[in-house]
Amino acid sequence: MNSDDRYRRALDTAHRHALRWLETLPDRPIAPAMDIDAMLERLDPVLPENGTDPATVIDALATQAEPGLMAMGSPRYYGFVIGGTYPSALAADWLVAAWDQNTGSRQPTPATAAFEETAARWLVDLLRLPEGSGVGFATGATSANLACLVTARDAVLRAVGHDPVAGLGAAPRVRFFAGDAVHTSVALAGRIAGLGVPATVGADREGRIDLADLERALSQSAGPAVVALQAGDVHSGAFDAFGPAIDIAHAAGAWVHVDGAFGLWARAVPRLNALTDGIERADSWATDAHKTLNVPYDCGLAVVKDESAMVSSLGVHAEYLPQAAAVSDPLSRVAELSRRARGVPVWAALRELGRTGVTELVDRLGSSAAALAEGFASIPGLTVLNEVVFTQVCVAAADDRSTAALGEWLRAEGTVWASSSRWQGRTVVRFSVSNHGTGPDAVARTIDAVRRGASAVGAADGEVR
Repeated sequence: MNSDDRYRRALDTAHRHALRWLETLPDRPIAPAMDIDAMLERLDPVLPENGTDPATVIDALATQAEPGLMAMGSPRYYGFVIGGTYPSALAADWLVAAWDQNTGSRQPTPATAAFEETAARWLVDLLRLPEGSGVGFATGATSANLACLVTARDAVLRAVGHDPVAGLGAAPRVRFFAGDAVHTSVALAGRIAGLGVPATVGADREGRIDLADLERALSQSAGPAVVALQAGDVHSGAFDAFGPAIDIAHAAGAWVHVDGAFGLWARAVPRLNALTDGIERADSWATDAHKTLNVPYDCGLAVVKDESAMVSSLGVHAEYLPQAAAVSDPLSRVAELSRRARGVPVWAALRELGRTGVTELVDRLGSSAAALAEGFASIPGLTVLNEVVFTQVCVAAADDRSTAALGEWLRAEGTVWASSSRWQGRTVVRFSVSNHGTGPDAVARTIDAVRRGASAVGAADGEVR
């Protein structure tokens, strides 16, 4: 058997299993049928001595994996904030793997680099961010936040005369502030960047940063500072008051970074303009394309208004690397020399949808969340706890035990999958509407499942059954 046959048979096998998986997503139970321990028992404990035909390997992989797969692409999967995948983005991702282009440098990979740069320009325009902003294609929101915060750290240190290349040992302390509801990915990125965990300055009940506390915190000491704001609280979906917050931060000489993992996409919807008013005046933004835009994992986006600052912080030079021309290389905008061409599926999704399609997608996600909240509020014993302004819905029963039981019932029953969490001192079941397929049918089936679950666990009277 020649090499071409081996590739063809392996890819044909993968194609057959992939289509079967996608075709069963709308109706299959969402939770995995096996846990990790059962899955490990299914697999060979010892590496086989001899090799296996590639098509046989892929057939075994798909067959053995299926019981342990979560149907995250289901239109009724609301766990965490995980989108689905558009057909063009999935197919483009297959081509990216087949092409095997290391899109770190423009010169050896002109095709994939060109698609990424085009996608970057489209995104900056679509999200109405400053023209000429630098865009880095990272692995996710955490790595995108990191790229932005490293750039922010270096920029504010340079502004007070310290060269970041000399290290942080002799550098002035960079003050790092965020609201009480700051997402853990920002805190982690801050730690890795040497900023430490952000000093939280208060937030209202929905998670919006307290403006008076922010101004007070910035005025209490001097020196370089970075302020992290958020577009889309992970529980409530709330957005910080960007205009006033950015005014306060910039008046103190601080760099403003926005964590917009899923909420930055609200910029594409005219009716949601008020949520992000003023956000374009920040200095950097991070978001995920594999959340709201529904492209495959992994694809975070780091955007910095001053691209030269981004390149100064993240760019590298070596004799063996092609020398960058007037346009910086992709490796200069994320902390990766070697990476897949993850911007190509973004180009494909944007080309499939167009500007109008992206607007309709994001608007539909928000409308579906509002419809879910309305349906949940009609169920005896359940309360929607947050102001549903975007794509997040938090629901609770009469007491924590009943709420926890409802979440467990839903995940076991299989029609829907929603995360349990703690928010504002209460146990909640959190629904994140992120899948392009979540429309009226999925909403109706979800409300019916929650109604049945509330009845089954006795949510109305607080007595867990």
